[in-house]
Amino acid sequence: MTHPERPNGSTVDRILDRHAGVPDPVDPIDPIEGADGEQLDLAERQALRRVAGLSTELTDVTEVEYRQLRLERVVLAGLWTSGTSVQDAENSLAELAALAETAGSEVLEGVIQRRPSPDPATFLGSGKAEELRGIVAATGADTVICDGELSPSQRRGLEDIVKVKVIDRTALILDIFAQHAKSREGKAQVELAQLEYLLPRLRGWGESMSRQAGGRVAAGAGIGSRGPGETKIELDRRRIRTRMARLRREIKDMKPARETKRSGRRRNHVPGVAIAGYTNAGKSSLLNRLTGAGVLVEDALFATLDPTVRRAQTPDGRLYTLADTVGFVRHLPHQLVEAFRSTLEEVADADLLLHVVDVSHPDPEGQIAAVREVLGEVDASDVREVVVLNKADAADPDVVDRVRRREPTSVVVSARTGEGLAVLREVIAEALPRPDTEVELLVPYERGDVVSRVHSTGEVIASEHRAEGTWLRARVRQDVAADLGEFRTAAV
Repeated sequence: MTHPERPNGSTVDRILDRHAGVPDPVDPIDPIEGADGEQLDLAERQALRRVAGLSTELTDVTEVEYRQLRLERVVLAGLWTSGTSVQDAENSLAELAALAETAGSEVLEGVIQRRPSPDPATFLGSGKAEELRGIVAATGADTVICDGELSPSQRRGLEDIVKVKVIDRTALILDIFAQHAKSREGKAQVELAQLEYLLPRLRGWGESMSRQAGGRVAAGAGIGSRGPGETKIELDRRRIRTRMARLRREIKDMKPARETKRSGRRRNHVPGVAIAGYTNAGKSSLLNRLTGAGVLVEDALFATLDPTVRRAQTPDGRLYTLADTVGFVRHLPHQLVEAFRSTLEEVADADLLLHVVDVSHPDPEGQIAAVREVLGEVDASDVREVVVLNKADAADPDVVDRVRRREPTSVVVSARTGEGLAVLREVIAEALPRPDTEVELLVPYERGDVVSRVHSTGEVIASEHRAEGTWLRARVRQDVAADLGEFRTAAV
């Protein structure tokens, strides 16, 4: 049987030929006074949902490798393996369901099989795979999502049994990242991760993949068909490698811009605080509460991919920067960790890390461990850490107490209600590096810029308005103290 050629809207062409769009600007809304985050952006995202039932079913399942990823009606399949509990397996499958819904699909059913390790041929055992086929037929599902990373042979073997599209957890997360990336750098990072995942999973099927035949094979094919030729799969691999090399160069070229901004903050001695944590733990809501940034907030996984850096002040008036970063998840694809390594440098370079945890989640300790594993991969394990137990208003008090005992340097907050934020601000102020040179200044009233500089870069202990000008006693950095020499009345 000769299989039809790959359709024009293939996965390879879709990824390679994607053009980056520029989103329309939206006005930030004060999260405390009004709605939380950019609601126009949220409305736009919700309006662009996949519509079920519009796609054409394939008669030949072998074409499925090049079909565009289509998540509409899905069945989930997971494993309860050795060394884990049934609760762990159920939590992981529940998280997979949340990921699938974030991608725009409708979850119909979920199954878990108890076995020591994944089946090397079909991920699930043969009996469970046949049972899964019956569930797919009964529910009318068009996609099966496996809670794990499938090898190409496992994917192919399971597809041959269930007769519908099979994808794994990694492909699902990559699809969500592709939907949510907005900046030029974010799009390039996601596309690079997609191509790294796709490259070893290309499939070909005999004659339908051949460009030219060689030697005696082409004896009856006529003039011009002889020669070594290049199969379609070889052509796709070459195009993918070329595109990956170009993307790596583009991401590398974007690095100096971030380095310039970061070095500028270091040169001005502005302390940096990074917000990191599990996806949907409330990092963006916390950023909005602390700075009024107005960034997009959505009850969905991976709503934030592009890092946001905003200026904030401690209660005593010192400036610092607050950076929101991409959320982590269990078994985060290594392709994404590598692709987003440049973005995650914000965490490694910070003076303080706010590790946000959803304490209302069934397994907050598991989330903490997953985040710290990724932080270790990006060399951020040595950054001073404060664990922020968020969503305390929806959490079990016993769970909150349990996690607090395990994490001594923790603060209980609720970004939704504002509970605990005053304490968190004090903890941040205490943890940030303090200026160490104490000075007394008498600043003429026409030099308000000097007073402003002392307030923003130092710590004002006392101030008084006198006839000659503003008298200040403050702690500042040594370089600032040198610049303020003409206004100093006495060095303490």
